[in-house]
This record gives sequence, structure tokens and C-alpha cells, in this order.
Amino acid sequence: MKAAEMPTFLDLLWPTLEVLKENGGSASIKELLEQVTRLLALPDEVSDRLRGEGPQTEVGYRLAWARTNLKWAGAVDNTAKGVWTITPQGRAIPSEKKVRDLVREERKRRRAQRDIATAAAEPTDDDGSKDPEPSNGSDWAEDLLAILRELTPDAFERLCQRILRESGFTKVEVTGRSGDGGIDGAGVLKVNLISFHVRFQCKRYAGSVGPGEIRDFRGALGAGVDKGLFLTTGRFTRAADGEALREGAQAIDLIDGLALCELLRKLKLGVSTELVTRPQPEFFAGL
Repeated sequence: MKAAEMPTFLDLLWPTLEVLKENGGSASIKELLEQVTRLLALPDEVSDRLRGEGPQTEVGYRLAWARTNLKWAGAVDNTAKGVWTITPQGRAIPSEKKVRDLVREERKRRRAQRDIATAAAEPTDDDGSKDPEPSNGSDWAEDLLAILRELTPDAFERLCQRILRESGFTKVEVTGRSGDGGIDGAGVLKVNLISFHVRFQCKRYAGSVGPGEIRDFRGALGAGVDKGLFLTTGRFTRAADGEALREGAQAIDLIDGLALCELLRKLKLGVSTELVTRPQPEFFAGL
């Protein structure tokens, strides 16, 4: 793979295992994405490329494929909280070639058992076979984001206000108006005996938020503010992530579209979760 090329999900298998090992055997989805991107030295034009209209990046989508295939092969596992862990079988894999071979064998076995429905999805394996979308659970989030982007600016600000209140903030006020320098609201978050004064910005973006928006927001915070919080329906570029945590500058907490959807699901605001009963053919195949 050349440095400026988009990696295939096969290219991401071994780096995923390496990152998990370096992190003590476990990592969140965000940590995996950040560290695999750094390990492969992917340039911004590759790592920030959106899949379709977003909010997921193409690299993030293919990394979800890598996790799914590694899980099928028994090399990794995950919890309901989105933490991925390497298994003893995964630690024992000696090389990149071996993990690719294991994944290919497992894919062929699953196809032979008809556990995977045919679908015209990408990425595809070297042999041209196609699988359904990876199990990253983002379909509902994409539908939800489409709804959020149709809200009026005032309605979206009120939604963010409600999210903060439900998350433990008090004195949450929406102050967004012309000439406010990017500040849409303010609130107070009390943690044990300490209170933090927070100002927030909430923007409905379909694309990416860059470092310039983060700098402008930081410059508008003013005195007496402990924290800045930026919420968006889009995503933050790698440069924006870096700017938010730039050494020597006031740190800005970032909540992108997918994280916003997870918050709404956790708080049960406009999102319901239904249990679906499905048979598991692989259980019977092992008898």
C-alpha cells in the first residue's frame, strides 16, 4: 500500500491487532481509529475523506470491516460499550500474512454456510466476493443524523440544551444570536464539590469541522469560562482534534455526529432501542 492510498480493510487487520497489543489489550473505537491512522502515517486527505456524505470517514468504515472480520476469526471481541479487546487467539497470530489468511478462510467458511446474505457492499476481498455492511451499528445513527440536519437552528440549539440538562448541567441557557462570536449557550456542570462554567457551540454540519472553527470558538469563550464544548452533526478533522487539545491553549471538548447520536440513545431522547430475536446458525453448525 502506497502512503497516499486508501487502505483496504485487509490492510487494517494487522495494524488493529498491533494497536490493541500496545494499549494493554483493549481500546475504544475512537482510539483504534486515531492510533491506526497514526501507525500507517495516513495523510489528512486520506484520513479525513468522508464515506458518501458522512458522518463516517472511509477509513473508519473500513476499520469497522477489519474489526468485524477479526471478530469472526476469533482474534478480537467487543463489549456493548464499544471497547474492543484482543483474544488469546489474536495475540498468538504471528504475522500480517497469517491474519490475512485466517480472515480469508473464515470468510469462505461463513459463505459456505450461508451465514452472510449477499449484498452489493464495499469493500470487497481480493477474490471479488462481497459482504453486507460491517456490524458497526451506524445505520440508525445515519438515519438520526438526517433528521437532526433538518432541524431549524433554533430547534437544534434547544435540543443541545436538553442534552446538557439531561447530562447533569444546570443553569443551561441558549444565547445564540448574531454577533455572539460563535457562542450558542452556557451552563454549569457540578462534579462532586467543584463547579465548571461551560460555554458551548452547536452547529448542524453535513461535512467536516476544521481547526479554524475550533480556534474561532476558543477565541470567543472569554474570561471566567472553565470549559468549551463544541457539538456538531458532522465530524471533526484530525487537525481539528489536534487544535482542540493544543498544548498551551484552553482545551475544547468535541462531540461529533456519531457521539451526539450515542448521547441521544443513552439519554433516550428521540431514540428507542428494540430487542430483536434472531436464530444463530453458527451455534447449530458446531454441534
